[in-house]
Amino acid sequence: MISIDKLAYISKLKNVNPMEKFIFSMSTIIVCISLNNIVDSIIILLLMGFITVFKGKLPLRNYIELMSIPLVFLIMGVITIAINVATSSGGFIFSFSIFNVTLGCTYDSLITAARLFFKSLAAVSCLYFLTLTTPVFEVLSVLRKLKVPKLFVELMGLIYRFIFVLLDTANMIYISQSSRLGYSTFRRGFNSLGNLVTSLFLSAYKRSQDIYTAMESRCYDGDINLLENHYATSYKNIFLIIVVEMFLMIIGFSKYIMFS
Repeated sequence: MISIDKLAYISKLKNVNPMEKFIFSMSTIIVCISLNNIVDSIIILLLMGFITVFKGKLPLRNYIELMSIPLVFLIMGVITIAINVATSSGGFIFSFSIFNVTLGCTYDSLITAARLFFKSLAAVSCLYFLTLTTPVFEVLSVLRKLKVPKLFVELMGLIYRFIFVLLDTANMIYISQSSRLGYSTFRRGFNSLGNLVTSLFLSAYKRSQDIYTAMESRCYDGDINLLENHYATSYKNIFLIIVVEMFLMIIGFSKYIMFS
């Protein structure tokens, strides 16, 4: 799988003002969570996928792979919400018994589970829109402009970069162990895994020291200063953001208007 950073740099939306993308992503998440409407969640999920893949010209396969990562955890969580425990099978759409305990799904529990499922997936798609169209240091630049604490922003940048360093190091160690039949048996696999974790810890510590030494040699005084690109404000994009958010709110509140 191509790293998220590479996908962000090849996106056709990379040169769009990151502040506008950040506002669009965050405002849509707030609307999605606040309204708690299945129709809104599905629209947001499809809209964000369309903008990210077709407008951003990103590979559809990579997007589906990334969306499938939270999908597994969501399904596991939703199942526990959909299934209720009761002493009788009354009111259940379907039920089954385990050790004299009746488990089943009611109409209300299925609706609640469906709302949570689509709302969570839509919120994830909003975050993917931001991360897959905006390089991470552009996001950090936006956070600085929003007066987020400097220490928090710098730690985010360092941790994000170091995650890929650790993954790359772990992958190289794993390939080296596999080429020496380190995982040929169950016992060898456990032994190789222990060695991998130990080597990864030592390598991570050494690399962190090297990075800090390199930063100090470049007159590091507690602030990480980066060159920032200057983007023009697009009033067209701002207008479209307002229209989309108003459209979602109208759909979300339409059921209350219809039954009032």
